[in-house]
Amino acid sequence: MNVTNLYADLQSFIFNFGPKLLGAILVWIVGSWIIKLVLKALSKIFERTKLDKSLKPFLLSLTGITFRLLLAISVLGMLGVEMTSFIALLGAAGLAIGMALSGTLQNFAGGVMLLIFKPIKVDDLIETQGYIGVVKEIKIFVTILLTPENKTVILPNGSVANGEITNYATEGNIRVDMEFGISYNDSIDEAKKILYKVMEDHPLVLDSPKAFVGVVGLGDSSVNLAVRPYAKPGDYWTVYFDVYEEGKKALDAGGIEIPFPQRVVHQA
Repeated sequence: MNVTNLYADLQSFIFNFGPKLLGAILVWIVGSWIIKLVLKALSKIFERTKLDKSLKPFLLSLTGITFRLLLAISVLGMLGVEMTSFIALLGAAGLAIGMALSGTLQNFAGGVMLLIFKPIKVDDLIETQGYIGVVKEIKIFVTILLTPENKTVILPNGSVANGEITNYATEGNIRVDMEFGISYNDSIDEAKKILYKVMEDHPLVLDSPKAFVGVVGLGDSSVNLAVRPYAKPGDYWTVYFDVYEEGKKALDAGGIEIPFPQRVVHQA
């Protein structure tokens, strides 16, 4: 009798729930395949529209998660799960998780702001949070910089998005600020001529805007010259070091003295 009832219950379960289960499995398989096709098509569209490479993986990831979540809700509904209670439970869990991960969510929001409004992009030379470096990657939660010392700096997006950002690459060029001191006995015009020649001969110094050399101050032992070439942001440090080195050599060859502080002691 018990075996007969068990068999009858099993048969009833299979006939009543089986089609729903098979339908849900079929919907999940077909839905997953369609989502793959949609993401692949979106990827091609992003490539054709030359979408910023830092924004592309974020949008694809967000779209994939959203579609899969909707697909999961649809499949659970087909299986007879009460979705009102499920969504309420999901919302409560989301609130609890959000409160526990408030800092992480702030970084997520910061990443969204950076990727949508694009104050910085990959390969930009920027200064933020006390660091100067080239943006290597903008992820959902962090921004990765490569400093001139070849150090990788990982910054939380919340701090980057809410802090000050100096973007040296926005205008396409950057001014390289340097200073040379020459003796009071030497010719300012001759020193300027030599330094202009050094910058003109350097392949990475831009012709426009034009480089500038001028007296910036009178020191205790030297006349200080401001030297201001322009370069591409990625060439900043190369120009900075090269012009200082070549400028020193050229001034020496031209007989221009670069003085150092001296103290004269008079005996009473």
